[in-house]
Amino acid sequence: MTLRKEIAYLENMLDQMKETPLAVAEVEESGTVASVDRGIAVVKGLHHVKNQELVQFPQGILGLTYNLDPHELGVILLGDYTGIRAGDPVMRTFKVASIPVSRKFLGRVIDPLGNVLDGKKPVESSRVLPIERESPPIMHRAPVSEPLQTGIKVIDAIVPIGRGQRELILGDRKSGKTSIALDTIINQKGKDVICIYCSIGQQISSVTKNLEVLKNKGALDHTVVLVASSDSPPGVSYIAPYAATSLAEFFMMEGEDVLIVYDDLTKHARAYRELSILLERPSGREAYPGDIFYIHSRLLERSTHLREIYGGGSITALPIIETQAENISAYIPTNLISITDGQIYLSPKIFQSGNIPAVNVGTSVSRVGGKSQLAAYRDITGPLKLSYSQFEELELFSSFSTVVDESTKQLLARGERIRKVFNQPQFSPMEVTHQIGVFMALTEGLLDEVPLDEIGDHEKRIMEVVESMESFRNAVLRNRTIEEEMKKEFLDAVRETMEEGEDG
Repeated sequence: MTLRKEIAYLENMLDQMKETPLAVAEVEESGTVASVDRGIAVVKGLHHVKNQELVQFPQGILGLTYNLDPHELGVILLGDYTGIRAGDPVMRTFKVASIPVSRKFLGRVIDPLGNVLDGKKPVESSRVLPIERESPPIMHRAPVSEPLQTGIKVIDAIVPIGRGQRELILGDRKSGKTSIALDTIINQKGKDVICIYCSIGQQISSVTKNLEVLKNKGALDHTVVLVASSDSPPGVSYIAPYAATSLAEFFMMEGEDVLIVYDDLTKHARAYRELSILLERPSGREAYPGDIFYIHSRLLERSTHLREIYGGGSITALPIIETQAENISAYIPTNLISITDGQIYLSPKIFQSGNIPAVNVGTSVSRVGGKSQLAAYRDITGPLKLSYSQFEELELFSSFSTVVDESTKQLLARGERIRKVFNQPQFSPMEVTHQIGVFMALTEGLLDEVPLDEIGDHEKRIMEVVESMESFRNAVLRNRTIEEEMKKEFLDAVRETMEEGEDG
């Protein structure tokens, strides 16, 4: 009797389906959760799902399909997965992971899916971009020709950065890597450069502290802060830099210059390693999956300077990497060094000696930025690098000798003053005309007789002279070389001011 009832029920359902027009019928493909682990889910069914398509779990949690095996799917979860259980239904969305893009995101704090985290009104945007996009073709790219001033004297002088360049910042923990990135963002105020600070896997307290710095320095208005905190699932940390880059590309396509900071890609690599192990992908060196180089190269290749015909915008990338015990030849650092256009290495020994920023000039290099450096800077960079390199060598050897000749003493004195000038307080970027004025006086020997503890006072006097000479400032900012007559006038004014300060 029960079987007859079931057959009658099915016949009734078939009759109802025949009466429903085909246009009204909805077809929905679904699967089932087989298991859930930390940040990933194994799903049965969904045989027609695409690679990296978004699927939806109960309570609206999204996942990114990553392993397309014959009988099951490996899905990276992009939200709070604690409520997901085996047997839950999983639905296709027929969409790829995307982020809404809009100028209204400036000054806001968001997550990698575009949700606001600052407690303010949500940002409405009618336009979205996929987080995974192809990098611009070679023929669309232009040479790096314009400097991006960091406001940090040692970097702008020795390892300059150009708009469209990728410059790696690496060093041990607590050596000042994030401070350099924040200084650079602060220095872009009023320079028509949009900044995106992408925080990956950091503690909320650290993110809050960095936000407070940007806010106090007036840099938040031209900055978007994208956060994937340490409390987020590893999948959110994994997609964060790609989402931030898509947002940067939106501004670049509008002809804007963009600076993007990835803080940091070490935690990004660890998040991807965790996901890969959970998805049972084969491990390689240091347990990282074999495609770890590819995930970073396809990210950083999207940073470039476009030709004018394609908008003329640029993305300058400052990826940050944490080293352990000064080992820059470890797997992830060497990968990133080979992908980027140079590196700024921060030495813990220099940091502990009290020299901040702790940039190791001998290990740091910029393979592109020198071509975009201001003409006035190029004239003084050569003598500056030579003097400092000689000083570093002589300082080591002179420590073993009690007798030092006069020429060596002079080189050591000049080097000590260069090092002193390179020192700079955190979150106090220096304007480029002031930098050039100070370095010009330094290379011409005007500070050779000044006691080290008085260098800071004399720097301020030199900056006052720079402010008073409009012709000098204009020549620097218009990318002209400083003519001999103007140079002599400037140096005479500096001497006079320094003498007045000593008399006072």
